[in-house]
Amino acid sequence: MLENEKTKIFWIGLIIFGMSLIVLFTSVWYPFSYYGVYSSYYWYYAWRFVGPWIFGSLVFMVIGGYMMKSGAKKAKMIAVTSSIAATP
Repeated sequence: MLENEKTKIFWIGLIIFGMSLIVLFTSVWYPFSYYGVYSSYYWYYAWRFVGPWIFGSLVFMVIGGYMMKSGAKKAKMIAVTSSIAATP
Protein backbone atom coordinates (compact mmCIF):
# COMPACT_ATOMS: atom_id res chain seq x y z
CA MET A 1 0.00 0.00 0.00
CA LEU A 2 2.98 2.30 0.28
CA GLU A 3 3.44 2.34 -3.49
CA ASN A 4 -0.18 3.26 -4.18
CA GLU A 5 -1.27 6.78 -4.99
CA LYS A 6 -3.23 8.42 -2.17
CA THR A 7 -6.37 10.37 -3.12
CA LYS A 8 -8.38 12.93 -1.16
CA ILE A 9 -10.76 10.17 -0.10
CA PHE A 10 -7.85 8.31 1.53
CA TRP A 11 -6.76 11.36 3.52
CA ILE A 12 -10.32 12.20 4.63
CA GLY A 13 -10.75 8.58 5.71
CA LEU A 14 -7.48 8.75 7.63
CA ILE A 15 -8.66 11.87 9.47
CA ILE A 16 -12.03 10.26 10.31
CA PHE A 17 -10.27 7.09 11.48
CA GLY A 18 -7.81 9.02 13.66
CA MET A 19 -10.46 11.22 15.25
CA SER A 20 -12.70 8.25 16.03
CA LEU A 21 -9.72 6.45 17.57
CA ILE A 22 -9.14 9.41 19.89
CA VAL A 23 -12.85 9.49 20.85
CA LEU A 24 -12.78 5.74 21.53
CA PHE A 25 -9.70 6.05 23.75
CA THR A 26 -11.23 8.98 25.64
CA SER A 27 -14.57 7.18 26.08
CA VAL A 28 -12.93 4.06 27.46
CA TRP A 29 -10.59 6.08 29.69
CA TYR A 30 -13.34 8.15 31.32
CA PRO A 31 -14.86 5.36 33.49
CA PHE A 32 -11.40 4.52 34.83
CA SER A 33 -10.55 8.10 35.74
CA TYR A 34 -11.05 9.62 39.17
CA TYR A 35 -14.44 11.15 38.42
CA GLY A 36 -15.70 8.05 36.65
CA VAL A 37 -14.76 5.60 39.41
CA TYR A 38 -15.74 7.67 42.43
CA SER A 39 -18.84 9.38 41.03
CA SER A 40 -21.23 6.74 42.40
CA TYR A 41 -21.33 3.55 44.39
CA TYR A 42 -22.24 1.51 41.35
CA TRP A 43 -19.46 0.38 39.01
CA TYR A 44 -21.57 0.73 35.86
CA TYR A 45 -22.64 4.32 36.52
CA ALA A 46 -19.99 5.93 34.30
CA TRP A 47 -20.27 3.24 31.62
CA ARG A 48 -23.88 4.06 30.83
CA PHE A 49 -22.88 7.52 29.62
CA VAL A 50 -20.06 6.42 27.33
CA GLY A 51 -21.84 3.52 25.63
CA PRO A 52 -23.18 5.56 22.69
CA TRP A 53 -19.81 7.27 22.25
CA ILE A 54 -18.01 3.93 22.04
CA PHE A 55 -20.51 2.53 19.55
CA GLY A 56 -20.38 5.68 17.41
CA SER A 57 -16.60 5.76 17.34
CA LEU A 58 -16.47 2.10 16.27
CA VAL A 59 -18.88 2.84 13.42
CA PHE A 60 -16.78 5.79 12.29
CA MET A 61 -13.60 3.68 12.51
CA VAL A 62 -15.16 1.21 10.07
CA ILE A 63 -16.23 4.05 7.75
CA GLY A 64 -12.76 5.65 7.87
CA GLY A 65 -11.05 2.30 7.24
CA TYR A 66 -13.27 1.64 4.24
CA MET A 67 -12.56 5.12 2.87
CA MET A 68 -8.82 4.55 3.30
CA LYS A 69 -9.06 1.20 1.51
CA SER A 70 -11.09 2.54 -1.40
CA GLY A 71 -9.18 5.83 -1.68
CA ALA A 72 -5.81 4.31 -2.58
CA LYS A 73 -5.33 3.95 -6.34
CA LYS A 74 -3.21 1.15 -7.70
CA ALA A 75 0.09 2.18 -9.26
CA LYS A 76 0.34 1.60 -13.01
CA MET A 77 2.60 -1.24 -14.09
CA ILE A 78 5.20 -0.58 -16.80
CA ALA A 79 5.02 -3.09 -19.62
CA VAL A 80 8.56 -4.47 -19.62
CA THR A 81 7.67 -7.86 -21.05
CA SER A 82 6.58 -6.41 -24.43
CA SER A 83 10.05 -4.96 -25.09
CA ILE A 84 11.73 -8.24 -24.11
CA ALA A 85 9.46 -10.28 -26.39
CA ALA A 86 10.22 -8.01 -29.38
CA THR A 87 13.98 -8.70 -29.29
CA PRO A 88 15.20 -11.53 -31.55
